[in-house]
Amino acid sequence: MCITKKIDKTTERRIFTKKLGVIGGLGPFATAYFFDLILKMTDAKADQEHLEMVIYNCPSIPDRTSHILGKSKNNPVIPMIEIGNKLAALKVDYIAIPCITGHFYHSLLSQKIGVPIINMIQETAKYLHNNGIEIVGLVATEGTVFSRIFQEELQFYGIRVIVPNRQGQEYVNSIIYKNIKVGIPPELDKFISVSQNLRKFGAEVIIIGCTELSLIKRDYPIGAGYIDAMEVLAAQSILLCDTKLKKEFNCLISK
Repeated sequence: MCITKKIDKTTERRIFTKKLGVIGGLGPFATAYFFDLILKMTDAKADQEHLEMVIYNCPSIPDRTSHILGKSKNNPVIPMIEIGNKLAALKVDYIAIPCITGHFYHSLLSQKIGVPIINMIQETAKYLHNNGIEIVGLVATEGTVFSRIFQEELQFYGIRVIVPNRQGQEYVNSIIYKNIKVGIPPELDKFISVSQNLRKFGAEVIIIGCTELSLIKRDYPIGAGYIDAMEVLAAQSILLCDTKLKKEFNCLISK
């Protein structure tokens, strides 16, 4: 447990905060942005008021989508469990995984790691439900869409989910694997095309359901009606670890 010491003019007060562990590298750009989001969203007036984090960046973890779709026998859950237990040994209070497709293994990871793992998908679904959203569009990896981990959670809360058609999913796959993961600018016209199609079929809000796609929201003016699941994860990480969230992030649906 981290002890942050804060001193004012009249008294000395010790503030006890919780420690966050991060299973990172899935992929590295998303992990770096998650750390940046935590810093950006924390209401801190000094270094000492920021959240203590242990980030284990392991980009060698096998691709989650390939494993889910049966294209690879390399199981990513094995190194994820190893890293989670290393974080647990460092006495983290919660674990975050800034990879949505990786949440396919959430149940197994929770069984094998003795630390609560924040469920980004569940928290996003709850947030949308609490804000009265009834129909959403989902842009995510093919593994996430195929596994239905997001759709089932949203449907539990009575939210109807629209996913891209075949061409739209190919556009999303290309943006993730041929643009962002190799460090080149995303083909924004493809992202906008997919978004427009989802809205045409009734989506009130579009979920940015891949942490690589979060970089598009960060870097480009894509407009209103989006929610970034990674921002939900960052906000929940901050609050669970007894740190303050900036007021401007009380609403996570872009306006």
